Amino acid sequence: MIAVFIQLSSVIFADNEPDTKEKDTMLFGDVKSENEHIPFATILIEGTTIGTAADVSGHFKLVGVPEGEINVVVSAVGFQTRKYEIEIAEGKPETILAILEPDNIGLDQVVVSADRSEKSRRDVSTIISTISPKLFERTQSVTLSEGLNFTPGLRMENNCQNCGFAQVRMNGLEGPYSQILINSRPVFSGLAGVYGLELIPASMIDRVEVVRGGGSALFGSNAIAGTINLITKEPVQDIYSINTSLGIIGKDGELDHSLNINGSIVSDDFKTGISFYGFKRTRDPYDANSDDFSEMSKIENSTFGTSFFQRVGDRSKIKFDYFYINESRRGGNAFDKLNHEADISEAVDHQINSLNLSFDKLMKEHDKLSFFAAMQKVERDSYYGANQDPSAYGNTHDWSFSFGTQYHKDVEYFLISASELVMGLETTLNNLKDTKLGYFDPELMEHVENTTITDQGIQTVGFFAQNEWVLEKLRFSVGIRAEHYAITENSDGEEVVSGEVLSPRVSVLYQLGDNIQLRSSFAKGYRAPQVFDEDLHIETSGARRVVHENDPDLKQETSNSITLSLDITRNIGNWQTQFLAEAFYTVLNNPFTNEYGLPDENGQVIYTRTNAEDGAKVNGVNIEMNASPGGRFAIQSGFTIQQSTFDSPQEFGERSFFRTPNSYGYFSLNYSPTIRFNVSLTGNYTGEMLVPYFGNLLDDPEVGQLNKSDQFFDLGLKVSQNLSLSKNLSLQLYGGVKNIFDSFQDDFDYGVERDPGYVYGPINPCTIYFGVKIGNVL
Repeated sequence: MIAVFIQLSSVIFADNEPDTKEKDTMLFGDVKSENEHIPFATILIEGTTIGTAADVSGHFKLVGVPEGEINVVVSAVGFQTRKYEIEIAEGKPETILAILEPDNIGLDQVVVSADRSEKSRRDVSTIISTISPKLFERTQSVTLSEGLNFTPGLRMENNCQNCGFAQVRMNGLEGPYSQILINSRPVFSGLAGVYGLELIPASMIDRVEVVRGGGSALFGSNAIAGTINLITKEPVQDIYSINTSLGIIGKDGELDHSLNINGSIVSDDFKTGISFYGFKRTRDPYDANSDDFSEMSKIENSTFGTSFFQRVGDRSKIKFDYFYINESRRGGNAFDKLNHEADISEAVDHQINSLNLSFDKLMKEHDKLSFFAAMQKVERDSYYGANQDPSAYGNTHDWSFSFGTQYHKDVEYFLISASELVMGLETTLNNLKDTKLGYFDPELMEHVENTTITDQGIQTVGFFAQNEWVLEKLRFSVGIRAEHYAITENSDGEEVVSGEVLSPRVSVLYQLGDNIQLRSSFAKGYRAPQVFDEDLHIETSGARRVVHENDPDLKQETSNSITLSLDITRNIGNWQTQFLAEAFYTVLNNPFTNEYGLPDENGQVIYTRTNAEDGAKVNGVNIEMNASPGGRFAIQSGFTIQQSTFDSPQEFGERSFFRTPNSYGYFSLNYSPTIRFNVSLTGNYTGEMLVPYFGNLLDDPEVGQLNKSDQFFDLGLKVSQNLSLSKNLSLQLYGGVKNIFDSFQDDFDYGVERDPGYVYGPINPCTIYFGVKIGNVL
């Protein structure tokens, strides 16, 4: 296999580009749907990087088209992609009328997370759910975290009453079981994951692709629950927009203001493009139970990002993405004082730099060779302290790198049929140093030196290969990923633990009928015994200070998972409908669990991560139902029923996973009675769950108790009106309410000795908002 890469590298820059001398070959056309022109549709010549975009009137012109028989691919958001076969001759301009059918519920959306190449959702052997910018708008999701609740099997939760540390759970498994990618690269580190999902503005995201389970071997073996791939905006047309909104939170009317700026410019020949986005947010702290301590943290966020591409010749493309996030958040009390002068303060200042560079070269009509490199740097200043503690300041440095190569090849015949082969090499590196800062102790009359808490390096080297056979009604995919990981202590270079992991994966898609698809997958995965995101967060109160540690004998956790799904799509009159039922079953071996210690003389409690003596099982079913009679009305909904249990009792003598409801779901209803007026009604349901409580309201808070939470239904409403100011300028006015009936936790712990980890249910209380958006495409 290595020889194949050497041979490929020897020809990558060979002069196999077609003759790019300007020729008198032109293609004209317009793009329509239901007798209306579609502005800004994308037109590409298959097998090349040649393309253009339609203008605001839906017309396009393409010069220098290759001679001979070509395939013209026409696509637009919200429509099914069409391919036209045309014969091009020099001196004979051709004209096409592209008619696109609506795709109101995203059945034919192009995705990349199945095998790192663009395909329609219908043609991949792994179920992929997508979250579009339209859904972020309908739900008024300011950040990524708010929109993730509107996908089957996903649920966002807040884990800290002080600072708002949040994580996403997928198929009943907590955050670290899911792999979060940025533009398909695994650089979203453990440190970034502590608050990262709430740091990322929704305005920078083109779409989110969610793969539940481990059906693909291409993104890493530690994606036990699944993969969440954040695809940032890429320039495809000349657009701009400015959006500002103001939210009024809860009974006390705290303010949440945000400003978004987006734009992109693409050259007339479609060879060069650049996009940019900016985000500014300020949110006041919110006190739900009037005890002068916040339940929602104060936030100030500034974000800037850009994406650039350059097409080299007709068959190569360079792409560069970069974003910078500067966020400060603080929870507790006494916000007008310094952190160490407050009774409780959990405060973090983040500076995140992230970049991604890729080079793609089309070797033949469909074969593609890619090289990629990505980096993320996180600088964090923190304070986790109570009772005016000067020793609670910290500083954390975190570097993540990912680089490698990948080759995608269409094989005319391999063993049983035509197939698609993807293989590659990938290396990921992470260096994390967490330091407790020194201070002057007035009682000892001396300076306490800095103390290193964590100084860890992780390196993973992986080879992956996946082959998918393509038959008339069957797609059968077999993949394997071989990885070596090494965890080292950077201070002395000593290797703490290492391991080799071989993870096979199998996926099958069977076309049972014209409208019925069956899918199944099996995967093995693992989690290395490293520092995870929750280890870098400290729960703090006047009575307790919770610190997370790994047991010295912590072993690698492994998994076996199976999924089986039925996907039915059917047109009933003018209605497009989809019904998806997906069963999942995961067995965990040596699963990680927490042992809760007792407070020492200073009130510090150690939560020790150990391996459960027996295994654990997670099983359930995700149900998704979508329907639309046309572009003006759409219903999207999903519901999950599940069970997550250890094989033997754990803390409090309980087998069930904590903070994991057995049922949860969502719906989104969107209606546009006219082309300019829109109404969105959305909802989230969260069932009962078990939540540990170690608060000061107990007779023995050191021992704690296990409480069962209420169930919640979070209903939201948004109304928007578009006004045309000119041919290329529109104005949108909008307003609405999140969590209309204030379905929110009502038993938060009180005072300086509260248990900040006792938090559950919807992240936001009732919030009224309104805003204005202006731009040429709304």
